[in-house]
Amino acid sequence: MKHVKKFFLVTLVAFSLPVWAGGDSSDGHSHAAPAPLPVSQSITPRAAAATEEFEVVTSLEGKTLVVHVDRFASNEPVTQAKVEIEGAGLKGVASETTPGTYVLDVATTPPPAKHPLTISVEAGDSVDLLTATLDTSASVANEVHTHGWSERVVWGISVALLLVTGILFAVRRHKRARKGI
Repeated sequence: MKHVKKFFLVTLVAFSLPVWAGGDSSDGHSHAAPAPLPVSQSITPRAAAATEEFEVVTSLEGKTLVVHVDRFASNEPVTQAKVEIEGAGLKGVASETTPGTYVLDVATTPPPAKHPLTISVEAGDSVDLLTATLDTSASVANEVHTHGWSERVVWGISVALLLVTGILFAVRRHKRARKGI
C-alpha cells in the first residue's frame, strides 16, 4: 500500500507542476517578455516597376489586385489617375480607394506562375506604360500553428490512458506484494 500512495503522490505532483508554473491557469498576465509578433502572416504575390515618372507596386490580396502608384522622384502618391492593367488574365481600369492606391477586382486567381503585367498610368499631362512580372508561384501562407480542440482531446485521452495504465501497474504490483510472489 505504501508504494501505491507514493505513486499517487508522485503522479499528483507531476501533473500539477504546470499549474504551479503559471501555465494557462494564471490570472491573465505574464511577467515574461511578450512574444514577438510575426512580421507577415503570408507572402502575397507582388510586382514592381518604375520609370522616370512613376513607380508602381502591385500585390495580389485574395481576389483583389492592389496597385500603389507614386511619383518616382518624390515618392508622392499619384492621385486621381487612370490606371489600366492588362495581363495574367486581368484586364480593366483600377479604381482609387485611398490617395495613390488603386484596386482591381479579380474574377479568378491566376495559377501559380510568373505573369507579365502591363500597367498604364495617366495622371494629368503625364502618361506612362510600365511592365512588371507578378509571381504567384511563391504565394504559400506562413501559417501559425494553433492548438484546436481535436488536438487537445487527443492529448487528454493519451494522458488519461497513461494514468490508468500506471494505476493498473501499481495495483498489480501491490497485489503481488501482498501474495508474497
